[in-house]
Amino acid sequence: TLLDSMSALGDLGWEAYPAEGWEEISVMDERNTPMRTYQVCNVMEASQNNWLRTGHIAREGARRIYVEIKFTLRDCNSLPGVPGTCKETFNMYYYESNSANLRHVRESQFIKIDTIAADESFTQVDVGDRVMKLNTEVRDISNLSKKGFYLAFQDVGACIALVSVRVFYKRCPLAVRNLAQFPDTVTGGDSALVEVRGSCVADAEELEAPRMYCGADGGWLVPIGRCVCKPGFEEEEGACRPCRPGTYKASAMDAYCTKCPGHSHSPQEQASECICEKGYYRAEADSRSMACTRPPSAPDNPISTINETSVTFEWSPPLDNGGRGDVTYNVHCARCPGAGRSCGPCGPGGGGGPHFTPRQFGLSMGKVLVTELQAHTNYTFSVEALNGVSHLSPTPRQQVSVNITTSQTVSVMLKERKRKGSVTLAWQGPDRASGAVLEYEVIYYEKRDQNYTVLKTKSNIMTVNGLKPGTTYVFRVRARMDGGYGNYGGEIELETSHDGECQNVLDHEKQLFSISPYFRHCGYIKAKQDPDEEMQFQHGRGKSFPKTSIKLPGSRTYIHPHTYEDPNQAVRDFAKEIDASSIRIERVIGAGEFGEVCSGRLKLPGKREICVAIKSLKAGYTDKQRRDFLSEASIMGQFDHPNIIHLEGVVTKCKPVMIITEYMENGSLDTFLKKHDGQFTVIQLVGMLRGIASGMKYLSDMSYVHRDLAARNILVNSNLVCKVSDFGLSRVLEDDPEAAYTTRGGKIPIRWTAPEAIAYRKFTSASDVWSYGIVMWEVISYGERPYWEMSNQDVIKAIDEGYRLPAPMDCPLVLHQLMLDCWEKGRSDRPNFGQIVNALDKLIRSPGNLRPLANSSPPASTVEDWLDSIKMGQYKEHFASAGYVTLDSLLFINIRSVTPLMGVTLAGHQKKILSSIQSLQTQGTHVQV
Repeated sequence: TLLDSMSALGDLGWEAYPAEGWEEISVMDERNTPMRTYQVCNVMEASQNNWLRTGHIAREGARRIYVEIKFTLRDCNSLPGVPGTCKETFNMYYYESNSANLRHVRESQFIKIDTIAADESFTQVDVGDRVMKLNTEVRDISNLSKKGFYLAFQDVGACIALVSVRVFYKRCPLAVRNLAQFPDTVTGGDSALVEVRGSCVADAEELEAPRMYCGADGGWLVPIGRCVCKPGFEEEEGACRPCRPGTYKASAMDAYCTKCPGHSHSPQEQASECICEKGYYRAEADSRSMACTRPPSAPDNPISTINETSVTFEWSPPLDNGGRGDVTYNVHCARCPGAGRSCGPCGPGGGGGPHFTPRQFGLSMGKVLVTELQAHTNYTFSVEALNGVSHLSPTPRQQVSVNITTSQTVSVMLKERKRKGSVTLAWQGPDRASGAVLEYEVIYYEKRDQNYTVLKTKSNIMTVNGLKPGTTYVFRVRARMDGGYGNYGGEIELETSHDGECQNVLDHEKQLFSISPYFRHCGYIKAKQDPDEEMQFQHGRGKSFPKTSIKLPGSRTYIHPHTYEDPNQAVRDFAKEIDASSIRIERVIGAGEFGEVCSGRLKLPGKREICVAIKSLKAGYTDKQRRDFLSEASIMGQFDHPNIIHLEGVVTKCKPVMIITEYMENGSLDTFLKKHDGQFTVIQLVGMLRGIASGMKYLSDMSYVHRDLAARNILVNSNLVCKVSDFGLSRVLEDDPEAAYTTRGGKIPIRWTAPEAIAYRKFTSASDVWSYGIVMWEVISYGERPYWEMSNQDVIKAIDEGYRLPAPMDCPLVLHQLMLDCWEKGRSDRPNFGQIVNALDKLIRSPGNLRPLANSSPPASTVEDWLDSIKMGQYKEHFASAGYVTLDSLLFINIRSVTPLMGVTLAGHQKKILSSIQSLQTQGTHVQV
């Protein structure tokens, strides 16, 4: 308040001109308290011009001030004999000035504020009855700029008394919004908003610069930006409070302090990280929300299989993985020559080895092939399990060991002699043969195409006939004894000439090479041989020489079975053959297109018995049905990921033909969710979605497009881990544009398929992302059918017109927005699966972001209320003129209705209105749009 005449204790001292005009008097108010007023009542004389001017009023920085006047005014009709000079109004003026000692101001220099008229006037009778008609008027002055101002009141012939004059300005009071404090702020001039920069409260930091606007009426408007509590603090009643002992907050982006993860604690307040218990550790790359972990125990159940100078070493994962999923293995080798000599690290073997396949250290699978070992030698192999915190632990790493002894390796000396049209090879037997030599095996191949032939003979000489002229051949020999095959001996390279002469390209000295001693036989050839020579097999040598049965991990490119000329070869390459006697079928759990699906148990030699699912091929199948049935195994066998269904193997050598996979106790995701409707927390649902997205990222990275991603094709195990399954869908589209793309179940699954895949057969990882958005909707709605009872044609039409599924009940806003991102019309506008996994990880780390719900707004009662609630009130007349006057009528609106014909020209407004309509449709009855 800048001036209040009611609070004056003595004379106000305002200046009146002329002196016989306004008069200052003292009167008693209703509580008998004296107050100072000014009055004038020169109504009998014409041309009155009586001025009353206040003293200088300092504006104190205010640019807009308010003047409240309380006054009484006599009704001219109640004054008998008064000529027409009586008035019932007066004028109010102001004059800005930097001077507080203003002597004289001309009337023309004052600026008029307003002409003041009384709402209530009084008569002489009223005064006698003590009924005073008090009027109150408020006027404002804007855009003041000087140090202060004067008020002036002009009487032009009224009978008036100024009871009270109060001058004040408005301020926005001190406020705290979004953890930012905004100071007491004077309002702006006119109706301008004053932008105010806030400062973070104690123990908070800026996330985005906090700003707010002070309105002309003294109210705060439009908070922008925010502060967040620092690590170790959480928001509570507009302030940042320290985390209590036993809780922590690692990031300012986290909303609240959370309980310390497993095997950790925080003994004091304000913890930004929980301390690991003794014997437990947290790796540098671990999230602060991750439980502390420890090194794993030793690998379990070691098994070794010796084949002459090679060994296949397998083991099971450790019984205790330390609480981590990043277990790897290192294999250590020690050679023990015997005869009292001490063991030492494995040095070079017979051919420079040993050689570890796929590698010696950092193995992700419990299997390694070791070749190029020395013959007749004792070895000790130790394998240790490591995880991300093994290097932090001072205790020795746990190992499991096996001892093996290799068989004697046989090396040979190759010699050759030449004849026209043929080559005669001769060699010496092994120097230290372990028993009698049973036979020799000769391998030769054209160097150009590397298709090789294997011949056998019991002699140490062989003539190879029928060689092509002008062709380079490579020959190698090994011996078979009681202890098995030895390694291939020296290698000789010969080039035949047109005149029948052969030329040595390499020196024929003794060369020792240790080679894996087993092959896959692919077909027969005929060749002229000596009578004691035995015809053998021809091998394809394009992939490796020699070819081993171990599968190298880490391959990131999916190979389609259709690329194989022989589909059965794809099954052999990617699926392990299982002996039917290892399988025990227990009960039928379902039926597929090709036959029954059962649960049972699998017990492989040297391994623990496990539960499995068994798909069997029904009797009477055709060759094509068998190929189609096994193609799923050829695909599944290429994948190794915790969120992809794992293939154990196949049974193809006896009937029935079977595919064996891991057993998922809770079955398909859609059925599981319907059975447990509403029983999971939103974090559990997000965890399921994260697992599915992780599996799809793996498939996408391998350039594999699923094409039938839906909740029915996701399986759930007893730990609520979701795994992508059903890889039997046709993945190849014919070049013929009229060719129909079908799945096992018939037509394209319209409700889950992206529009470009429906219209143009354009299936990519981006179309899988669209399907993933539908799966998200299925999960949050607990297995509800997408698009409800709409026909497929209605779904296609609605999607084309911009319709998208509304948020399910109690769906977090961020999850529905992620669904909408997956359903962007443009493929390049959709997120990839890596981005989806990152987004879900952030939500899991910051669950507070899941609290705002997509459909939490109260329902509107009228179209006007609804438009106001979504801040689209400017379109009320447009909706009314288009015939949409009730909420029920909105249920039948579509994107074509929200067009320029209705006056909604902005694409963003169209999208906002349509999205809100979709929410109304969900809250009411599900209708076909």
